[in-house]
Amino acid sequence: AFLDLTGPTEVKGVWRGSVTLPCAYVPVKDFVQQTLRWNVVHDQSAGTLFLRDGSGDYILLSEYRDRVSVLKDAPGNVSLHILKLEISDRGSYTCQVTWRASNNSLIAREMTTKMEVVKVAATKPIIRAGELGLRVPAGARTSLTCEASGSPPISYRWFRSTPEGEALLLSRQAELAWDNLHPSDSGRYYCEATNR
Repeated sequence: AFLDLTGPTEVKGVWRGSVTLPCAYVPVKDFVQQTLRWNVVHDQSAGTLFLRDGSGDYILLSEYRDRVSVLKDAPGNVSLHILKLEISDRGSYTCQVTWRASNNSLIAREMTTKMEVVKVAATKPIIRAGELGLRVPAGARTSLTCEASGSPPISYRWFRSTPEGEALLLSRQAELAWDNLHPSDSGRYYCEATNR
């Protein structure tokens, strides 16, 4: 159909994650996009949250500042990206586009998508145990990798036990690597995985 906006009627986003509300049209010669508006209706407020016109992009609702964007150089793709979803973001989002024809007349179309924000059950990280008692020749390269499953984001820390029984923090990466092993690198190493 001529200059029709397409997109889903419902979208689910995950709390604290990001979501894309798809809205697109097939560009037509002699019709130039003049304005794009994304309007929202939800518990707190209703209004235009994003406006793009000839002079630039504007985020008009403060609770969306630094969290929403629309691709710049993608003709016909006017989908809205929202970061760091809050439960309060749920509601009805309307994509509204106006085009100017070569005879200067204006054409407008709109499409509404309902968005739900769901909380995914949080699961503690579970580390897959590696083999114990690893023997590696001196001078070799080797690495220890910590792998955990659970709700992202997962952060890792590697420790080494000291003879006094203290934990020495070695790395904040999932992998602990050596380029050239020395006998003094012998010891007990352990990994800790943390999420929200």
